[in-house]
Formats: sequence, C-alpha cells, structure tokens
Amino acid sequence: YKLAAKAISRLQSLPSGNIPLLCDVLVREVSELTGYDRVMAYMFHEDEHGEVIAECRRSDLESYLGLHYPATDIPQASRFLFMKNKVRMICDCTAPPVNVIQDKRLAEPLILSGSTLRAPHGCHAQYMANMGSIASLVMSVTINEDEEETGSDRQQHEVRKLWGLVVCHHTSPRFVPFPLRYACEFLLQVFSIQINKEVELEAQAKEKHILRTQTLLCDMLLRDAPIGIFTQSPNVTDLVKCHGAALCYKNQFWLLGTTPSESQIKDIVAWLSEYHDGSTGLSTDSLAEAGYPGASALGDAVCGMAAIKITSKDYMFWFR
Repeated sequence: YKLAAKAISRLQSLPSGNIPLLCDVLVREVSELTGYDRVMAYMFHEDEHGEVIAECRRSDLESYLGLHYPATDIPQASRFLFMKNKVRMICDCTAPPVNVIQDKRLAEPLILSGSTLRAPHGCHAQYMANMGSIASLVMSVTINEDEEETGSDRQQHEVRKLWGLVVCHHTSPRFVPFPLRYACEFLLQVFSIQINKEVELEAQAKEKHILRTQTLLCDMLLRDAPIGIFTQSPNVTDLVKCHGAALCYKNQFWLLGTTPSESQIKDIVAWLSEYHDGSTGLSTDSLAEAGYPGASALGDAVCGMAAIKITSKDYMFWFR
C-alpha cells in the first residue's frame, strides 16, 4: 500500500468529469512505479473493440495513442480471465515454456488460469513479438453494471463489467516483484472506483441532456410539426448520436449532416414499406446486414440507420 500511496493520492486529487485526464495520470504513475517502456490505458467500446486513450512511453518508441483495435484481438476467453485475474505478467515471451508434469493419481487436469507462472499462448507471444515487445504486465479495470433480473421479483443485482485494461510493454525481459504488482493492483482498484463514478456521472448527464432535448423538441412539434425539429435548434441530431438525419414528409425532404441523397432515401422508404411494413420503424448497425439491396451504393458515408414511421409514406431517419 505504501508503494502506491502517492499515486493514489494524485488520482484522488483530480477534478471529476475528466476521464482522459484520469487515464493520463494513471499511466504516468504506473510507468513511474514499474519502469516499463510503454504504459497504455485501453478502453473497450460498446461493440467490444478497444481504443488506446492514454499512453506514457519511451521517447524513441512509436505512439499507439488513439489507435483502435478489433474486438477479436482480445477473445472472450481472455476477457473472462481478466475478470478473474486482475494482473497478468509475462516476463519473457521468447522463453521456452516448461512442461508441467501431473501426478497420475489426479483425476482432473490442472487448471493454470490462476497461475502467475502460466506460459503465454503461442499466438499471443507472436502478437507481442510483432509489436516489438518482450515483456508485459496487463491489469484489468472493472466497473459495476446494473442488470435487471427477469424473475418475478425483478430485483436489481450488481455485476462486474470489463471497462478496459492497463497494458505495459517492455522491449527486453522484465520481472516485477510481487509487492510492486500488488501495489499496482491496489492502485487499479482505486482507479476502477473513480472510473465507475465518472461513468455513472456521464450517464446521468447524458440522460438529463436527452430529457431536456426531448422536452424542447416536443414543444417545437406542437408549434411546427414535424418540420420544426429539423429547421430549428436544437434539432433531432442533438437527441441521437449520429452523423446525419433526414425527414421524408409529404413528398418533401429535409436533410441534416451526412445522409444519402433524396433518391436513395426514396429507395430506402420503398424497401421499408415492402419488407418492414408491419413495424413502426427499423434500427440496424448495418443496412447491408439488414438486407437492404442498395447498401453498397451508399458508400462509406452511411452504414447504420434508425428509422421511425410517421405515416405509411412518411419517415424520419438517423444515419451513422
């Protein structure tokens, strides 16, 4: 605890409402404690892909700050282990693994998932080598996630969610003794508590913003329906995180931001009328995966869409 005391004090002295600053201070403190060549704060997005949001590195190393990595880089099995074991150290990914000889009297095979000495998987060792890293220290950041049970009492219970990782890389073999690893783990526990508070505050602020915007838009609708929510401020793009929005109303079009052309929107309306006539709208991450035949013609600008049916021929759209 003494090893991490100063770092914890610095984290706790930071003002709230600034997750990037919190992560920047954390990676600097971990770098100072452990001496690794590179320390990164790695955050998972809703689709489980990761982003490097803070970094402290040796000056001659290439920066990874701002890079995004696919969700498949960290498989579900690895994510499960990070939830179970908060700290994972690899001293030398090039060292040959040592066989574990199991007593024949043991009925079940040994489970090494909780072992610090467990050798890295071959593909992970290659992954590290590709990044020019020989040693690593990875620490998980978990936060609370409220989920509602579907039972008759519908009581809420608290579960843990993997928010991100603190990843340390070194270009030569490196061993971190247990007291220092334990200090880092304690520091990450404090950081997780602070991140949890920040995420909750962010969610509350977002909810307040949505409710306030909804109220203003509803007032506009009463005065100038439905054109007002496209021609005035705030507008529908302030309600939903998107790159563009469109209104098809009485054979007229109002476009905001990045959207398909009017003729393409007409085609989407025709497709919705034919294949989704029984629903009040459609929400999809990918129009191509949803089966829209004209998705390829939209190019890279438009992929996901949310659509709300106003009448059989009138629709409101959000695009991403």
